[in-house]
Amino acid sequence: MKSSNHDNLKTQKVHPFQDVPSRLKYKSLGVLRRRAVSLILCCTVCGWLAKDSRCDETTTTDNDQNIELAVLGTAQDAGYPQADCLKPCCQRAWAEPTIRRWVSCVAVVDHKTNERFIFDCTPDFPIQWQWLEMNLPPRAKTKGRIDGIFLTHAHIGHYTGLMHLGREAMGTKDVPVYAMPRMKQFLTKNGPWSQLVSLSNIKLHDLNADVTIQLNQRLSVTPILVPHRDEFSETVAFIIRGPNKTVLFLPDIDKWARWDRSIEKIIAQVDIAFLDGTFLSNGELPGRDMSLIPHPFIQESIKLFSALDETERKKVRFIHLNHTNPAIREGSAEESQIQKSGMQVARQGEKIEL
Repeated sequence: MKSSNHDNLKTQKVHPFQDVPSRLKYKSLGVLRRRAVSLILCCTVCGWLAKDSRCDETTTTDNDQNIELAVLGTAQDAGYPQADCLKPCCQRAWAEPTIRRWVSCVAVVDHKTNERFIFDCTPDFPIQWQWLEMNLPPRAKTKGRIDGIFLTHAHIGHYTGLMHLGREAMGTKDVPVYAMPRMKQFLTKNGPWSQLVSLSNIKLHDLNADVTIQLNQRLSVTPILVPHRDEFSETVAFIIRGPNKTVLFLPDIDKWARWDRSIEKIIAQVDIAFLDGTFLSNGELPGRDMSLIPHPFIQESIKLFSALDETERKKVRFIHLNHTNPAIREGSAEESQIQKSGMQVARQGEKIEL
C-alpha cells in the first residue's frame, strides 16, 4: 500500500512527541504505523468485498469440505495505481485505497485437506497472503503454511513475491515452488532467488508442458505453453481441475493467432476462463509501440469470441489489466461494454467453488 503524504512536522509549533522519551517515541510511532497498515488493509479488503456481488456467489454452506478458488488480484505486473503515475487513470486510485487493485493472482484452498496453493507469486504477496489468512483460513493449525506456488513465467509481476519467503522476511522452509525448466534454471542461477534455493526457503518442483500434477485426490493442475515474450523463461497457463469445476488461468499471452491451440476449444473444456485482458485497445499507451509488448486487446477478444454462444462467452473473465485500461475501474463504461458482450472483468476477492 502506498503511504499518503505527511505534513511537514518542521512547520508545526509543537511536535506531538517532543516531550516523550526516545524509546517510547519510536515505539509509539511503530504502533501507529502498524495500526495504520491494519486499517488500510481492513478498509481496502472490506471495501472491494462489499461492492462485489460475485465474491460469495459460489460459497456453499458445506465449507468444511469444498475447494475454493479466490481471485487475489486483477492488475498487470505493476499493480493499480502504478508507480509514478499521476495521470487521470491513476489519480482516483491514489486518493481512494478501496479502488486499488493488486497484481493478478489466484489461490486455491482445499478445506478438506487444509491445503493452499497460489498461482503466481506477485509483488503484492504480503497483503494477498494476509487476505487469504483472513478470508479463507485453514481449519487446522496450518497458519502461514504454503502448500505450493505455481509460476507462469519470469516477468516481474509473476515471481518476485518469492523474496518474502527469504530469511529477511518469512524465513520459510521448503515451500514447494512449481516451475518449468527455464524458469527453474532462472531461479537457481540468479540471485537473490538462488539463495532461496540454497537456504531451503523454497524447494523447486519440475513442471512439464501438458503433464498433469496431481496435488491430492480431488485437485490437479496442468501447465500449457503459451507464446509470450520469453526473455528469461517459458510462459505457461494453468488448467486447474477440482471435483466439480475446471478453471483456466491465463494472465499473459502475445496474441491468440500466434498460439498453436484454439482458445475457443480450450474455453469449451473449462467452466471459467481467466484470460489476458492487459489492454483494452490499441493506442492505449501514447508514444509507445504496443507491438513490442503484444497482448490480445480486449476488443480483439470480444470480436473473436462473439461467434461463441452465450454460455461459452459467459465463462470469460478478463484479468491482468494494465493501469491504463479503463475497464479496471468497476462501473466504468468500458466494463459495461464488456458485460454487454456477454463476458466479464475478473473481480478481486471473487470466489469460485471447484
